[in-house]
Amino acid sequence: MPKKLPQAEMPAADYAFYGLVWAGTVMTERVDRALVKAHDLPVSWFEVMLWLVSSPEPVPASVLGNSTMLSRSQVSRVVDALQARGLVARTPSERDARSVEVSLTAEGRRVFEQADATRREVLAPVFTDLLDEHDIEALGTVWRKLKAEKEKLGREPATGSTRPRR
Repeated sequence: MPKKLPQAEMPAADYAFYGLVWAGTVMTERVDRALVKAHDLPVSWFEVMLWLVSSPEPVPASVLGNSTMLSRSQVSRVVDALQARGLVARTPSERDARSVEVSLTAEGRRVFEQADATRREVLAPVFTDLLDEHDIEALGTVWRKLKAEKEKLGREPATGSTRPRR
């Protein structure tokens, strides 16, 4: 049996970083398996649907590319697949003639609600039932800080700096 490295032997920042990576990977795989099995809906499709259901108006395709953890080409393929299943609709943007906006169809909302119930059920024993309100709030705070830094770095002009990006 391989020896496990105790947390005390690893710097706290490294332990926290790899813990986040591990948790994200394990939970994403768990949700993906359940969504595919129950709804034939990969987690990447669910992620796009989650952003769409959270928006009161159709979402520009470019915003989906910036909001999700998917590349723009992946978002395009996911939207194509969702549209082929009748779960999303693409419409020309009223604000920008060059842009297309994406929204969930009524069937997309129905499928999302079922898939979201599956996701919540699968995550409950390893996330929401395990962590208390303080833990959940702390994770939300961490996510907001990391996301804000990513957005800030994305707005900075390229300077040729060799400063490593966090």
